[in-house]
Amino acid sequence: MNKKWVIYVGALFLMITAVAFFIGSKPKIVSEWDISEKQTVLTNKAWVIEFSKKIDKKSVNENLIFVTNENGEKQDVTLSLSSDRKTITVLPPDNGYNIKSQYYTLHIDKKIKSQIGRTIQTGKEISFVVREDLPVVGTKEKLNQIFLSVIKEQKRDRERDRGFFSFMTESSKDTAESANDSAASGEAKSAGGQDFSETNNQVLGVDEADLVKTDGDYIYQIVDGKVNITKAKPAKAMKFVKAMTFEQNFSPSQLFLYKDQLVVIGHSFKEMKSNGKADKSSKKMMIHPSYFESTKAFVYDIKNPNSPNEIRHVELEGYNLTARRIDNYIYLVATHYPNYWIMEENPDEAIDLRPRFSDTASQSEEKFVDYDKIQYIPDSKETNYTLIGALNLDDSKKEMKITSYLGSGDQLYMSQDNIYLAVTNYHAVPLAKGDFLSPDTSVYKFTVNGDKVEFHSSAEVPGTILNQFSMDEYKGHFRVATTKGDTWNDERPSANNLYIFDENMKQVGTLDNLARGERIYSARFMQDRIYLVTFKQVDPLFVIDASNPTKPTILGELKIPGFSNYLHPYDENHLIGFGHDTKVIPSKLQGEEPRVLTDGVKISLFDISDVNNPKEKFSEVIGGRGTYSPLNYDHKALLFNKDKNIFAFPISIYQNVEGEEFEQHFEFQGAYVYDINLDSIDLKTKISHHSGEYEEWQSEIQRLLNIDNTLYAVSPTKVSAYEIGSYQKLGAVELK
Repeated sequence: MNKKWVIYVGALFLMITAVAFFIGSKPKIVSEWDISEKQTVLTNKAWVIEFSKKIDKKSVNENLIFVTNENGEKQDVTLSLSSDRKTITVLPPDNGYNIKSQYYTLHIDKKIKSQIGRTIQTGKEISFVVREDLPVVGTKEKLNQIFLSVIKEQKRDRERDRGFFSFMTESSKDTAESANDSAASGEAKSAGGQDFSETNNQVLGVDEADLVKTDGDYIYQIVDGKVNITKAKPAKAMKFVKAMTFEQNFSPSQLFLYKDQLVVIGHSFKEMKSNGKADKSSKKMMIHPSYFESTKAFVYDIKNPNSPNEIRHVELEGYNLTARRIDNYIYLVATHYPNYWIMEENPDEAIDLRPRFSDTASQSEEKFVDYDKIQYIPDSKETNYTLIGALNLDDSKKEMKITSYLGSGDQLYMSQDNIYLAVTNYHAVPLAKGDFLSPDTSVYKFTVNGDKVEFHSSAEVPGTILNQFSMDEYKGHFRVATTKGDTWNDERPSANNLYIFDENMKQVGTLDNLARGERIYSARFMQDRIYLVTFKQVDPLFVIDASNPTKPTILGELKIPGFSNYLHPYDENHLIGFGHDTKVIPSKLQGEEPRVLTDGVKISLFDISDVNNPKEKFSEVIGGRGTYSPLNYDHKALLFNKDKNIFAFPISIYQNVEGEEFEQHFEFQGAYVYDINLDSIDLKTKISHHSGEYEEWQSEIQRLLNIDNTLYAVSPTKVSAYEIGSYQKLGAVELK
């Protein structure tokens, strides 16, 4: 009896195991949508469907994946299968979905097969309605409903994913507008016969805020919570003019110069006024915060730099994402994180989760953005606000115009006509052992015309964006480069992609599945050519032809040691790469991948005259492990002037200790000035304000500028000047 029972149990166990294996090995849809109610989307919505296994190309057809309207009529959508065959994108009709239809349904049939012939576990139907423009919140009740819905969904996701993250903890133990535009943006500007450098901007005509600016006569510099003003000319008799100070609750971080005006942008923190009867319990303090954190901008008249005069100041609640200037308009972009979880704990309280702003042109006190001025992305689950403030510097009495959206951004690219705001989406997908988070990116396009900033359209792209240089607009097309997946995941190795969209953000071209197992380290868009650098063990530089936006193609590829964090145009056929050299250390264990060690800073001049055969014409490696430059992560640290043969940047140098793999010693802190031309990379001079044995922030050179034929090096405690060419020191001034 016992023997029969054991045999019976064993057979049952084997049967259950076989069934589980059969089901588990079947492909499944890993994308997840809330199908309990109709989703609201925009007319150009592209549906991205991710699968756990590679899909058979024959399954990508209008009989198995299609969209119908309320009458059951199929829509003229386009299906696109990614190169790794695990993602199908359903692109909308050419003119978008018709808003007159009551609703649509996306059908995903369960007969879809994997590459080895297995059908998916289950199909899906997602019903949705479309809108032509963004809806407004309108009322307090609607805003609260949005936040409460998100709270409910996030609580569900937390419970579902709890087991997954414990598994991950265990398993972790095992395992530009154009080439000339871009190049000229950081070069010299001429005004009244003067010649001086501007910030190394990405796009010509779009100025980026920075911590140092010059107008050709004076240098304005943020240091330790102050703005120092230094008279730069004559270089042999420089003079420290003034230190602009602020209240302790304001920390300056960025500057703009426009005509005779200085704009100082920073973070502000202040306690709110109390009526004396407030309940100071922790619970009440949570509901009615006693503080106000904001992005604040002061505008000063600097006709007399010895005595700057405040014209006005403005505030946007939230943290400063970035800022841009086009002519007389400043565009401040802030991200506000409301504490919406207090709604669950205090549902009956009068909680106001709207963002606030202030402008001394109209009022000095903060006020909330009106409900009918807050828009939201219909199918987004973002709970943060993006506020865009457009400030007219030519009219000090005109109130800053605020554009407010429920939905935040991580990266921003701005052309002279549009703003593109990118946000990373961590999709709520069913997680199990072996699954990995694989976020995608939504890009929102806003048109810009003076102080008028309006939402235009949006798109979703697979993968994530590295930085603003991964985005570009050219001849009405938006181009974006992404990395999808994990570089160390052999099951679903990363891939790099290029997507091109028309002016309505409809995808028209793609180039995907580049450099499997690597990720993008830098990108540069130069008219019809696009350059991408990916890396894992070596540095492939891809040369891409985008002259036909519907069919971008790889022209050439170069593989060399190291990688470039930043690419800068030299001319139409040459590119400067700035990054790090690397060393590959073979593993002593059989089957284990080699280790890659980052070494010194590397400069490369790439020759792309033959687009099919790009070459590294020259290279220079500075220092050893631990050597770094702000230019590795901040393009504004570069001074490039082709006419004056200047390629200069701050740098801290460490040298490797012979015989020691991980030990280095400090050697230098300051700046290197190179002459990069088509014949060589030549170090012309080294500049330092440092005299100690170790790095010191006080002597770190922040920026290099040129005014006429003089090079200036700016650190927190000193400004020094040198004659360009001979690099003989002309003078220096200590900053108080």
